[in-house]
Amino acid sequence: MLKGSQPNKIDNWVCILERGTEHEVNLAKSYLDSLKIPSNILSKKDSSMMMNFGELSMVYLYVPGEFEKKARKALREVDEFNKSDASDDNGDQPEESAD
Repeated sequence: MLKGSQPNKIDNWVCILERGTEHEVNLAKSYLDSLKIPSNILSKKDSSMMMNFGELSMVYLYVPGEFEKKARKALREVDEFNKSDASDDNGDQPEESAD
């Protein structure tokens, strides 16, 4: 049975991502799938109620233990790319050199 908002311990699987929305976890899973990294989603969202907060709404992404480093690195790279892309969208222009 699901216990609280902590990721469950599952033999040979490691939780690498926990979010409050299924959308974010589904995007991460799709990205890992494109890299041929197996993953599974465990949702603690109570489908009988439209809860989007607290321990009744957490969604977790698991990968087999042997894929943990590769999966974490892939998600970290995407996160870094998104952060740099966001700063470019904020009007930050590369500095032009004065010749």
